Amino acid sequence: MGLPAHTRLCGVELGVTYQRDWRYDLHMTHTPARCLILACGNTLRGDDGVGLWLAEWAEQRFSDQPGLRVIADHQWTPELAEDVARAQSVLFIDCSLDSEPGTLHLTPIEPVSGSPEHNTHHLGAAELLALGRELYSSLPRDAQQLTIGASSIEFGEKFSPAVTAALPAACRLIEETVLRLLSNPE
Repeated sequence: MGLPAHTRLCGVELGVTYQRDWRYDLHMTHTPARCLILACGNTLRGDDGVGLWLAEWAEQRFSDQPGLRVIADHQWTPELAEDVARAQSVLFIDCSLDSEPGTLHLTPIEPVSGSPEHNTHHLGAAELLALGRELYSSLPRDAQQLTIGASSIEFGEKFSPAVTAALPAACRLIEETVLRLLSNPE
């Protein structure tokens, strides 16, 4: 992904390889999460893989936090609505083609229905919140989305220089956000 095979970033040793099947829950827990990190991306499309890379970083960084759950996949699908609805808080992570490459944006997310018929293949963060509310009559008390401006999502396994340079700041922002979300009382 554009970094050496064993990169130490923000205090965590990462063996930047993507041999794992991203379609499973990295913690494999079935209890509602105090904080759910939901990341998406494609490791074969350059900067689009940054969400999955950050999910792996977060899973390693917070491995001692039983209230944290990390789910990473190529896209957010309707099947994730129950996990989102049951979580106390959610941090969505993805790249953005609408932002300057390498810029970070952390924004609160509110549920918004995309259309009368939900897309059966992928949803945005706001639509996933709305679907969780519609199907399970529940919402997280706090939902945030972290986006990282992408330079290129062309075929390739390396991050652009702008995204690579933004990784330490993205890790710090995730760390601050997750610790805040975990510290908030139920």
